[in-house]
Amino acid sequence: MAVVRHASVNGAAAEIGLTQTGVTQRIRTLERSLGTTLFTRSRKGMRLTKEGEILHRYCQRVTDLEGEYLSFLRDEILDQGIRINITGPSSVMRSRIIPGATRILEEFGNVTFTFHLDDDKPGLACLKSGEAQLAVLMRHEVVNELDSKLLAPARYMLVASAAWKGRKLRDIVSSERIVDFNEADDATFRYLEKHGLLDLARKDRHLANNTDALAALVADGRGYSVLSTDFARPLIGRGAIIEINKGKRLELEFALAWYPRHEMPAYFARLVKEIR
Repeated sequence: MAVVRHASVNGAAAEIGLTQTGVTQRIRTLERSLGTTLFTRSRKGMRLTKEGEILHRYCQRVTDLEGEYLSFLRDEILDQGIRINITGPSSVMRSRIIPGATRILEEFGNVTFTFHLDDDKPGLACLKSGEAQLAVLMRHEVVNELDSKLLAPARYMLVASAAWKGRKLRDIVSSERIVDFNEADDATFRYLEKHGLLDLARKDRHLANNTDALAALVADGRGYSVLSTDFARPLIGRGAIIEINKGKRLELEFALAWYPRHEMPAYFARLVKEIR
């Protein structure tokens, strides 16, 4: 189609981003496959043969059908709506993903969301199974087959019950249990290691795979943990918990990941842009 529009291999190559040799090879491969000649060369450029004219008419019909399909598809999307499933760790989902995602609703009113706040099931598995179209992953979990966008680092602080105010940090770490999400959750250990406290810590942990339940255990004096600063600050403001290593943070890098889309719909592109 590009060769016909420009009547030259050179013009077609410039339009579709190939070399002249690349275009010529494709034409010759097509001709061998069809067992016919599609173009002849003249002083006026590349001209279609009769066989080429028939194929060109067919290509035009295909292009017209493609336009009809795309128009129909857009109308169907507008009529039926679009559901997007997003999964990720609960703290990041609450503080960053949900607020960012819902900002697109004023412009794309036909979009609805399902948010999976899941600290147990790997987001990568949800992408591969089709349960989610977008997932928040740790940066190192993003594999080559995915497209992704690096999010601003999530910052975590060390917290404990407000009833422990006045206790020494090293006393708390050495005598109290850690509260984490699950066996695979190493965020508290990483925090302690970063700040030279890991050797003091007990390894027998309480586990609660829900952020609210974890925070409740901490507030009740059953242990200490790390919480994202966004999630922890309201609890600190209410006097439920305290920060026990003030000003010391652990930064974790997360990415928003999805399977590549050659033509990203406007609502999807805007969604990716709004989530930071």
